[in-house]
Amino acid sequence: MVFDAEFEADPLRSGIVVGVDGSDQSICALTWAAREARRRRVPLHVVTAYTVPIFAASSMDAGYTAVDDAVIRDGARSVQEKALARISHDGLEVISRVETGDAAAVLLELSEDADLMVVGSRGRGGFVGRLLGSVSSALPAHAKCPTVIVPLRTAGRLPEAGVSAPAGSPVADDVHQAIVVGVDGSEHGRAASLVAAEQARSTGLPLRIVCALPPFSGSLAWVPAPLDVDALHAELMEQLNAGRNWLQSHFPDVEMSVELVDGPPAEIMVGRTANVELVVLGTRGRGGFAGMLLGSTSQSVLHHAKGPVMVVPDYDDPRLADRAKFGPMAEQ
Repeated sequence: MVFDAEFEADPLRSGIVVGVDGSDQSICALTWAAREARRRRVPLHVVTAYTVPIFAASSMDAGYTAVDDAVIRDGARSVQEKALARISHDGLEVISRVETGDAAAVLLELSEDADLMVVGSRGRGGFVGRLLGSVSSALPAHAKCPTVIVPLRTAGRLPEAGVSAPAGSPVADDVHQAIVVGVDGSEHGRAASLVAAEQARSTGLPLRIVCALPPFSGSLAWVPAPLDVDALHAELMEQLNAGRNWLQSHFPDVEMSVELVDGPPAEIMVGRTANVELVVLGTRGRGGFAGMLLGSTSQSVLHHAKGPVMVVPDYDDPRLADRAKFGPMAEQ
């Protein structure tokens, strides 16, 4: 069932919002979002945004001339209708929206009421374009709800999308049925782990809690005594296990495991995107893992991901308050 939001007086109801522009990336995002909306049994809001370009006239005294808004709007609606024809609406409430304005601004405003935002890694430039420039960076960094970025390489595991995947993309048989969350001991990582655990519980999948330890380098040359790597690993594992026990107390029915991995955090997490259902990151962390969102690690993951990545914004969750009861924590 499809509704046109132009003729609906009600404001955006909670649900999943996906941006489409007709590109293969946005079709992958739409297909993934439709799957998720059907699973959650929530409305799917399919949004296309456009701006009306203004061109300077050739004569100085002619001023400016604008392109007919109706022509561009009809084109945007045509793009959306073709996208909608690609997804099955069985058991899915679909609400189509054509909005005027900058794509990033439109989606950020809609994120105020959405449960989840979904976009492709890049598009045609008119909507979901400029990977990690406007939309794909602004949305994870500033959205009021979690954002999922769906790269074109996901096409291999979404056969119903009808989109050709780049060579070497993972296919459904390559994907392990699991959710992975990256943590680094920060409050942002713990908040992300709560959202990841909720996703694991709702899908019935196990949750893998991963902490990547960057290689030691010359930056540690100032340390006055040799670094006891084994002791450091033992300390981190103690903190990870305490964190898992805390998370398990809030999600007793979710299968959980912890893993401490040596290696560059971005490289480790990009690798995980190829073989699990979803990788979840916080907006920022200590700098060693999820710090400087869309700067170092998180930007690298979003640039090179081979599967969907969810970025969880900062938020206050009362469940964070009792973490200290379960054992040692990294110093803030």
